[in-house]
Amino acid sequence: MTTTQTIKKTDAQIKTDVLSELKYDPYVQVTNIGVLVKDGTVTLNGYAASHSERMEAVRAAKRVAGVIAIADEIEVQFMGTEHHHDTDIAAAAAQHIGWSYLVPRDSVQVTVHEGWITLNGEVEWQYQKHAACNVVEHLSGVNGVTNSISIKPKATATGIESAIESAFKRNALLDTHKIRVEIDGNKVTLRGNVRNFAELYEAARVAWAAPGVSDVDNQLTVKWVYDESR
Repeated sequence: MTTTQTIKKTDAQIKTDVLSELKYDPYVQVTNIGVLVKDGTVTLNGYAASHSERMEAVRAAKRVAGVIAIADEIEVQFMGTEHHHDTDIAAAAAQHIGWSYLVPRDSVQVTVHEGWITLNGEVEWQYQKHAACNVVEHLSGVNGVTNSISIKPKATATGIESAIESAFKRNALLDTHKIRVEIDGNKVTLRGNVRNFAELYEAARVAWAAPGVSDVDNQLTVKWVYDESR
């Protein structure tokens, strides 16, 4: 019989694992990124050659066991001919959003200032908002993305809580006994503890997928659990 209990990793162990994960990720130039750890909170600094590399470094750190929070202080420094004028970036961003079958036509407006993209507009579903951001954040010359698209669902809020709780129970990644769902109109608040960032994001994804949801306040806390039998 195996037992599972919470075992705290030291900051030194977390730092070593984060650096190893950054080195393992082919999209990240690890020699340009520094890592600091204090009480499980990771600070990433240094520079990346693109916004997409910066975001990939953050995602890599989130995959590491023991990380409870991340401070992203990485700066984007474009190399060589990577810099583009705002007009060119705006045109490319609008074109890519227009090509995406996931984003309703003419629902999103794009503005660009010094390489930073801001997205505005209204869509019905969270996945549409995410899709618009996803197609532009990897464009060359982008320094960052602010996704200000609003969610305006057409479906009513009836049965949101039961729909989410049922979806949680079906989900193999979630420990539903530690997650509480609170409903206020069309807004969902998630509270409780999860075992890792993957579970935290999965819970939010499931909540956003319920018909009628206009906002999800994810108050879940990451509390890593390690299995001594492994």
